[in-house]
Amino acid sequence: MAEAGATPEGTEPAWRQRAVSRSLDSARSRAEKRAQRFLDAAFELMDEKGSTEFTIQEVIDRSGQSLRGFYQYFDGKDELLLALFEETVRESTDDIREVVDAETEPLARLHAYAIRLHEWCEPPDKPRKRGAHNRRPISEFMVQLAVNHPERVKGAMEPVSFLLLELVQDAARANLISVPDARRAAALVQQTVMYSWFGNRLIQNPRMRLSAEETWEFCLRGLRST
Repeated sequence: MAEAGATPEGTEPAWRQRAVSRSLDSARSRAEKRAQRFLDAAFELMDEKGSTEFTIQEVIDRSGQSLRGFYQYFDGKDELLLALFEETVRESTDDIREVVDAETEPLARLHAYAIRLHEWCEPPDKPRKRGAHNRRPISEFMVQLAVNHPERVKGAMEPVSFLLLELVQDAARANLISVPDARRAAALVQQTVMYSWFGNRLIQNPRMRLSAEETWEFCLRGLRST
């Protein structure tokens, strides 16, 4: 689990940096477009199948590019899935920031963050697409990615973590919450919200699953709201 860390907003997605560095093409813009075509093809297959159970060959065929071209940008399927994850995180960060910025009061901003992050981590049983793609498959595959590639997953999550740290610090400065260590408090909130979906998967009765609001109320008590 990524702790709330500090990464400047707007940092270029890591998959783009990795893809371009592997490219033998001297033109950066062309390299990005070619890599993006593989991503678009993988997203389409994921939307159609409702899972990450697609092959590299299917991605190559859908993109209209070559196997050699694929390995210019990605080491294999895990590398591609990491890129899909990073793009999903980028999309979620933009969406979360939008709902947060619609609020002005620090605690309301923190509440908006927690609710929307919960929605991104635990899509409904009938997935609705808040963004461009069905995010359930990537959400469910995230645990495996975190086990196999912890540093890359942590790096991808840093913009989300950094935003939460800012919100916790703002609420603390306004004396709306009391926390001895804002960074640790933010990390605990992020972990609680993000992984509540895992616990819900173990509960057979849908009525017994924890909602986004219930998870937020638990976090708020932990922050010792004043």
